[in-house]
Amino acid sequence: MALPWKIGTAQANRCVAKKRNIMGLTYAKLKLTNLFNHHQVEINALVDTGATFMCVTEEIALQLGFDITEVSQQLVTLADGHQRKVPKIAPIEIAFENRSYVTEAVVLGDEPLLGVIPLEAMDLIVDPRQQKLIANPQHPNYPVALAK
Repeated sequence: MALPWKIGTAQANRCVAKKRNIMGLTYAKLKLTNLFNHHQVEINALVDTGATFMCVTEEIALQLGFDITEVSQQLVTLADGHQRKVPKIAPIEIAFENRSYVTEAVVLGDEPLLGVIPLEAMDLIVDPRQQKLIANPQHPNYPVALAK
């Protein structure tokens, strides 16, 4: 699925907080589940099409029951170009409305971000006019993945 929206380069590959009063930001209510212990947490995540992965805060990782000192590490590139290793938690399920996706998340920053991989996997799109995350209207009842 081609992404129907564009994001400025300042947002690319970043897992840090943004000012909440800037127009054009889209937030979504998600339910995250640790599939090992079934701990769940509901979060309000910034939808960031410039980020690759799901990014969660250390507090969210702890609420899900992960010990971030005992998980694998992921090398990430931040918006300023610097790279660093961060904890990666898995398996987690991300649920939004009638969609869900099992994946991993990186632990970074002070605000959760929903990146492009889970967006694509759940066949979700951003409605920039309403600043809302929605299921793809072409597939309202189930996600369809592009396999080309």
